[in-house]
Amino acid sequence: MKTSLVLTVLGPDRTGLVDDVADAVARNGGSWQESRMARLAGQFAGILRVECPVENRDALEGDLSALAERGLAITVARDSETEDSKGENLSLDITGLDEQGIVKRIASALAELRVNVEELQTSLESAPMAGHLLFRTRGEVRLPDGLHPTELIEALEKVGAGLNVDVQ
Repeated sequence: MKTSLVLTVLGPDRTGLVDDVADAVARNGGSWQESRMARLAGQFAGILRVECPVENRDALEGDLSALAERGLAITVARDSETEDSKGENLSLDITGLDEQGIVKRIASALAELRVNVEELQTSLESAPMAGHLLFRTRGEVRLPDGLHPTELIEALEKVGAGLNVDVQ
């Protein structure tokens, strides 16, 4: 029987860091299922899901903990039984002028509508032929039963002046 583990990895960026984590996973019969990783302000930050045989879970967690000696802080969350929402999954793309607190206002609008964030990426991009920064967020959300996508779009468009919200 296999179990899933979700890992967060944080530490000063260096060559071989991903290999160290992958080695610990492979050494314990694990399989790297999915991940998101980035270098942010000189730090490596990653989140990943691995599967491993249940009987190897403790050994894998021990090997991952030992990577602290190499400057990595790794947190392990074991799988848990949760009931999936039966609502619709949507892709979300929001673009607009960057304003202080924009992520907070978007997050509040989503929470008020009971929309679950499945994945979210944010960035600042240079506005074409303008010279100011545009805020952009892309992601996947799951609507609660009974919420129509147009209701989500309307709520998000009220969050900031000139926000362009595209939902698919």
